Amino acid sequence: LINPILDSLEKTNCAPPSADSTKSIICALLETASQNDGQVLTSFKNSTLALALLITAQTYSTHDSLSWIPGHVSSAAASAFRAISNEYDAVFNRPLVVDLLPEVAPSLKETIKQDDSESATSSARVPVLHAILAAYQFRWFVTQVECPLLGKVSHLVIPCALTALDHWSSEVKGQGMIALIHLLKNVDAIELVEMSVLVVAIAHKNNCRSSWIERMLNEMLSHLERQPRNKDRRIAWLKFIEPLFSAVGLVLLAHFRRIFPLFFKWMHADDDETVLLVLKRIHAVIKLTWIRNTPYIGRLVDELTKLYKQAALRNAREEIRTDITQIFILLQQCKGVQFETAWNKYKADPNLSSLVSSLSERIVPV
Repeated sequence: LINPILDSLEKTNCAPPSADSTKSIICALLETASQNDGQVLTSFKNSTLALALLITAQTYSTHDSLSWIPGHVSSAAASAFRAISNEYDAVFNRPLVVDLLPEVAPSLKETIKQDDSESATSSARVPVLHAILAAYQFRWFVTQVECPLLGKVSHLVIPCALTALDHWSSEVKGQGMIALIHLLKNVDAIELVEMSVLVVAIAHKNNCRSSWIERMLNEMLSHLERQPRNKDRRIAWLKFIEPLFSAVGLVLLAHFRRIFPLFFKWMHADDDETVLLVLKRIHAVIKLTWIRNTPYIGRLVDELTKLYKQAALRNAREEIRTDITQIFILLQQCKGVQFETAWNKYKADPNLSSLVSSLSERIVPV
């Protein structure tokens, strides 16, 4: 399948200067793929990266770097990819492109990023060939996958798409935007939460006071406050919110009055998954903010103590109690006297003897 395409390419004349470089890149990928040295996934990756550019020449691009590719070569590449993909699916029972994305997305992102060098004068900028080709390859890979599979790899797609959007070349930006739009059209509501958090956290990671972060967090909290008992929504939010919390940092203190009432409600939910996720997020919030200047210490100790005792009736009792102990040890370290004041009234409770012992000896690592 590969060799006839390689032969046709080698006989093809290249007109624009960039075309010769593109031809060399594609031929090198095809030659590596055809060697078949036992690295099956690498062979599939290289052949698919080459075929992606050849197919793109006919379906997506009129750019000089790809416009020289003859139509019959593009058609042969499309047929070859269908055959390779069908064979892979028959053997492994999953789409080839989905399996390749974890391999290609990070490397394409790095190629785009490395070729994003600033020119002294914007009018003199010349699009960087490697970044343009990587952007087209990335766009092609993403648009081959649809719902529900695309949402599963959104964490790979988003960083690369944002890197393309941040590039100075309009050609690269355009492919990043097309990939991102395709992604948005092929994810469900829960995956959209993860995507939104990831996009804002990456785009504003050095600006904790960004208005985008503020607006997104407020909008999410408003939805959660309106439907606090919606299990799917709260679990999705609790699973994916930590990158946004990390981006916000100490500014998170300003949102405590809305976040902690939800935490207090959810830590007594019927399902163990919600409870464990809440405890993980509470631990993260305390580490990020050292929970300073807040009136919630006493209430937090009360609710966690109640949950510790209630955990006796839960399947995940050991994990819940371990997480609570870790939170209490962290509170001991950061709140000192304020924590001890709230905790003193529980020290004599016989149902909390193991917790009292753990706090006294600090045997559970934070």
